[in-house]
Amino acid sequence: MAKAMKIAIVDDEQDMRQSISQWLALSGYDTETFASGEEALGAIGPDYPGIVISDIKMPGMDGIQLLKKLMGADSALPVIMITGHGDVPIAVEAMRIGAFDFLEKPFNPDRMSELAKKATNARRLTLDTRALRRELSEGGQIMEKLIGSSPVMERMREDILDLGQADGHVLIEGETGTGKTLVAHALHAVGSRGAKKFVLLSCGAMDEDALMRRLFGPMMPEDTRLPAIEEARGGTLVLEDIEVLSDAAQARLLSAINEQGTPPETRIVAISNLQEEGRTCEQALRPDLYYRLAALKIVVPPLRARGEDILTLFTRLSEQFADEYGCDAPKVSAQEAAQLLQAPWPGNIRQLINLAERAVLQSRRGQGTIASLLMSDHDQMQPVMTTEGKPLKEYVEAFERMLIDNTMRRHKGSIASVMEELCLPRRTLNEKMAKYGLQRADYLG
Repeated sequence: MAKAMKIAIVDDEQDMRQSISQWLALSGYDTETFASGEEALGAIGPDYPGIVISDIKMPGMDGIQLLKKLMGADSALPVIMITGHGDVPIAVEAMRIGAFDFLEKPFNPDRMSELAKKATNARRLTLDTRALRRELSEGGQIMEKLIGSSPVMERMREDILDLGQADGHVLIEGETGTGKTLVAHALHAVGSRGAKKFVLLSCGAMDEDALMRRLFGPMMPEDTRLPAIEEARGGTLVLEDIEVLSDAAQARLLSAINEQGTPPETRIVAISNLQEEGRTCEQALRPDLYYRLAALKIVVPPLRARGEDILTLFTRLSEQFADEYGCDAPKVSAQEAAQLLQAPWPGNIRQLINLAERAVLQSRRGQGTIASLLMSDHDQMQPVMTTEGKPLKEYVEAFERMLIDNTMRRHKGSIASVMEELCLPRRTLNEKMAKYGLQRADYLG
């Protein structure tokens, strides 16, 4: 069930505040009441997770003054004004300023509930869009989160950019923990639908009845959202664990897809997480649905196939956790770097995140090694290595690149400091940076 939206009720009359609050609470809303506009302004910020219902005539700051203040802080905040009989000109002025709608006393409580539902749906859409845009702007684009310079990652980023511009449905396949949902976010963000609705639904997290209601409706009375297929209209609907859909759900989904025009009103990105040996998503779904969803496909590579990306990711993650825990990130030896590169990583990036956090915690206590953590993760596997061996030269180069990269970042691009710490002459450092594609400008500041 969606988290209930808040409704702030502003009225100087206590009986009116309580009456409205009780009625809306019965409809599943989280209400809070304020006796004055000044009191309400202290609690309602620009990203207030709900809407406002305010009387117009109040002592001190009246409803119109409050509306102007609220619109100045967040012009997309829905504000429903309550007017007295004969105050229609004032209500029209409120609408001109930016009010969502108005109710004239004495008003029908059902009409108020209807307006509240429309306003909270609009507010939820606004907040979801803001959250996506914030995610795109903070720390750069989502694409920058797909870290790695390995050939498989370069190719996957190119696929995302290409398929993101298309309108066809997409199937994303890959092992557990590889970042398939992040890829779905990226597909949405780089395309023409990037500013539209992004709805994520885990098919494996609900029972059959709840899933069918969430996908196609009708929704439960206390849930103010639209069915997912409608909620994502114009944008992207991501269906995780698509392979768990029953025959009935598959038939209903196929029917909904077929009813859409070209390009589809709602783009569907299906994520398959099949782990059963010898079973594929193609075998799990009915053929007509599979080929509609798999018109475009992305396969997310496992971590063990990403080579030096493993060291890059481990370094970034351990530094993030070190900042969080207020300590230094653990230093990785040449032997440990080779062990990280050789590990089979059945849990992929999710496992690497867990290992990086534990490495930071044990380093803070001054005990343990990365090798011991790897062995504890793979106690059923004797040697901590993949079935594919690599030449020693590749391990040495990977470690060398990681060492120079870490040192450059730690010293914020100071060549003199890096030369001193690594005991390298300027020419040798320059040659190695050129060899590994490292540029000083990337570390400045």
